[in-house]
Amino acid sequence: MDVEFAIRVTKPGPAAISVSAAHADTEELTVSWHGGSELVEFAHGTRAEVFALPAGEHRVTYHAERALTDPEPEPVTLADVAVFTRPSRYCPSDRVAGLVPPEIVKLKNAGKQVEAIVRHVHSRLSYVVGSGRATDDAIDTLLAGEGVCRDFAHVCITLCRFLDIPARYVGVYAPGLAPMDFHAVFEAAVDGHWYVFDATRLAPRQTMLRISTGRDAADTAFLATLGGELDFLGSTVFATTDAALPVDDGSGLVVLG
Repeated sequence: MDVEFAIRVTKPGPAAISVSAAHADTEELTVSWHGGSELVEFAHGTRAEVFALPAGEHRVTYHAERALTDPEPEPVTLADVAVFTRPSRYCPSDRVAGLVPPEIVKLKNAGKQVEAIVRHVHSRLSYVVGSGRATDDAIDTLLAGEGVCRDFAHVCITLCRFLDIPARYVGVYAPGLAPMDFHAVFEAAVDGHWYVFDATRLAPRQTMLRISTGRDAADTAFLATLGGELDFLGSTVFATTDAALPVDDGSGLVVLG
């Protein structure tokens, strides 16, 4: 994985950078300003480096490598159930009742319901690069009928939570994604464990690597100001695998690394 982006700090202050791949074998994060940083770790493996950045332009680079493994599914805890069945900023599951297909509600098995949600969102929404606004929640996306990966994930999470299925948002590196960028998917609880789903079907889930996990996109930004102000000047993201990319038709349970 390789990431590079540039920022212009207009008001000095701390900024949190969260681009670290989970369980990386080797990694290096550098900022063109050579001051110190502080590592902050959140739940579910999310990490952020906090830099106190002075005014001016800065370049951030990140490189990591990790061997692909066959991970064991993570158990869903009671705390997970308490957090990831609630409405959140971009996933207003308490206001979506009129937009949930009745045939999905009638299904009795959580696994079948999640699969039906993924199929429904894949067919219901058009993936349009550059569509949507940063303020759009899942209902806005459903009414618009189009979005990008974060919007697809928000809609799926919202429908899952409406059905009392714990669901959480995950930022990932996704080899095979085109155009290449950070990618957003979601995990849902099936038979007491977390499995990854992606209604965009733009990249195989088997080679995705976790960056950050949270209730929705508000918890998982790769760059956030913590008192300062900055302009984002652009980025490049590159993720690949040495082996051939697997075929993923969207069916079956996959564990996210």
